[in-house]
Amino acid sequence: MVLQEGLELTGRFNIVSKDNGVPLVAFSLKDNSRHNKFEVSDMLRRFGWIVPAYTMPPDAQHVTVLRVVIREDFSRTLVERLVADIQKVLHELDSMPSRVIEKLGVNVVEHHPTVKKTAIDVQREITTALRKMVADKKKTNGVC
Repeated sequence: MVLQEGLELTGRFNIVSKDNGVPLVAFSLKDNSRHNKFEVSDMLRRFGWIVPAYTMPPDAQHVTVLRVVIREDFSRTLVERLVADIQKVLHELDSMPSRVIEKLGVNVVEHHPTVKKTAIDVQREITTALRKMVADKKKTNGVC
């Protein structure tokens, strides 16, 4: 309940799971025009959280959710830390260029020795490098 309330207080998520039954919270972003659930999931790994993002089965493939399974030893303190880390990730994603902009390949400044890079160009380069680093870490042969 604490996790669900914390997510709802951000104003950024829809809670998809039901309150009773399996001890888990499934949620989705209300607005995924700038960033998606997979980006949230990837960035939470930096804080040590494994919050998988799933695409729903046939006839609902357009819906993607993040899922947190609540174990018996998952304390209120851990829940509060998870919510705080989710808020940090959202703030960081908001400060990054949109994935839509990157897909379009829009370049504001051409690379020319006399033209200085804008802050957004530097931010894009950093974002690209971070995403490459995260993608390279995914390519492991070990068992999760």
